[in-house]
Amino acid sequence: MIGWDLGGVHVKAALVRDGRVAAVVQAPCRLWRGLPALDETLAQLPDWARGTADHVVTMTGELTDCFAGRTDGVRQISAWATANLAGRVRIYGGRSGLLAPEAAAAHAADIASANWHATAALIGRHVADGLLVDIGSTTADLIPIATGAPVAAGYSDAERLETGELVYTGVVRSHLVALADHAPFRGRRTGLMAETFATAADIHRILGDLPEGADQQHSVDLKGKSIPESETRLARIIGRDRDEGSAAEWHALAAHFAERQLRLLHDAAALVLSRRPLPEDAPVVVCGAGRFLAERLAARLGRPALALTDLLAGHIAEDGADWASTCGPAVAVALLAADPS
Repeated sequence: MIGWDLGGVHVKAALVRDGRVAAVVQAPCRLWRGLPALDETLAQLPDWARGTADHVVTMTGELTDCFAGRTDGVRQISAWATANLAGRVRIYGGRSGLLAPEAAAAHAADIASANWHATAALIGRHVADGLLVDIGSTTADLIPIATGAPVAAGYSDAERLETGELVYTGVVRSHLVALADHAPFRGRRTGLMAETFATAADIHRILGDLPEGADQQHSVDLKGKSIPESETRLARIIGRDRDEGSAAEWHALAAHFAERQLRLLHDAAALVLSRRPLPEDAPVVVCGAGRFLAERLAARLGRPALALTDLLAGHIAEDGADWASTCGPAVAVALLAADPS
């Protein structure tokens, strides 16, 4: 069984044998350039990903602007999976279950960006009540789970943006001007340049929190990913060059943006939990490339943090736990399909 999460920026795959996650991989994919990007990414994946298997696909790539709309994206990605994945292919339809690829267009509203539902459904098999916080490179999902099932107030991206269950912020690709419109620097409240000079990857890299391998796309200035190069990009946000500040000052500025990002998530979590109160001891189940940030959110909420990979410890090899956390939805669809009970 191979679970797939086909996104507009990354492709993630998880191999499950005998109910256990045997391998997990993530690779960059520039799907905004068109479907051939999926071909290029597939060619770079390990041999097992291209082998004959029972494939289950979830996706977020349907919102990529190379498609006419979400229905068109769901249809084209499902057709691509059928044509390029060897063996049986099914599409994860969230509340509609597993679907044949030819039925995808008719169920596009249930398939589109339903990867969060898979992770929450899997968690519900292990935790009766909790809050899933999956923070990725681009977005964060905050999904309440009650009596062993997802109880999100929204389902589509649009609905979940309204309910606080989808926050468009992540630890790699988010632009800093989406986190704040000003920042403190040397005792002054400085406005920000509304340019894509730096991203969240830069601040979390400077702070030493960004997991190795999480930043797989090019930097915004097409230069390197060292701390000095990240400091250079960060300095431009406040109209300065790197040599106009010290390492300590750039670290403090990065910490300010990290705090603003955490506040966005805290506000969303407060909204979600005000709508769906959970028992006081219900954990925050954390996963994603931004798991470190989810753990801080759990502390803010006064709740225990439970790693998805710890929850599934009996199903995941220890040496693959980090990638299994980053690729939670791919792992989830594979495990759900392997044991549909």
